[in-house]
Amino acid sequence: MPKTNLNNLLKSLPPEDRQIVLRIVADFPEFNWRATPRFAWVSKKNTIQLGEPQPNYALLALHELSHAILNHKDYIQDISRLKMERDAWNHAKTALCPRYQIPFNEDFAETQLDSYRNWLHQKSKCPACAQTRFQDRSGAYHCPFCEK
Repeated sequence: MPKTNLNNLLKSLPPEDRQIVLRIVADFPEFNWRATPRFAWVSKKNTIQLGEPQPNYALLALHELSHAILNHKDYIQDISRLKMERDAWNHAKTALCPRYQIPFNEDFAETQLDSYRNWLHQKSKCPACAQTRFQDRSGAYHCPFCEK
């Protein structure tokens, strides 16, 4: 998106969130910053996507920045994605929140992590027998109950 969209996003944020975003964008010019409908780290484009205004906005921005700082990239096994999410929240909590004087909302972070835990649980469930499957190193799922 053109820079004007980021500027429009900034105008729509509450002043405290706007100031945090302006600071982190200035502090981390090595990353591209885009206004998009949802928060994300896109490693292939070295881009941090800032989502629409919502509660815990600054914390979500610091979480995505943490993915970038930690150089998170693609994953093969789904459990690795959950680990990256946990590591990004931990980095935001221990390194970035103190730096930007943002209180860390533990309940919010755990709710976000729960969404990945639930995703992993659903993805690992065998569609034939509903038992838990395991994922091999290539990322393929196998059901020990259905496969011979």
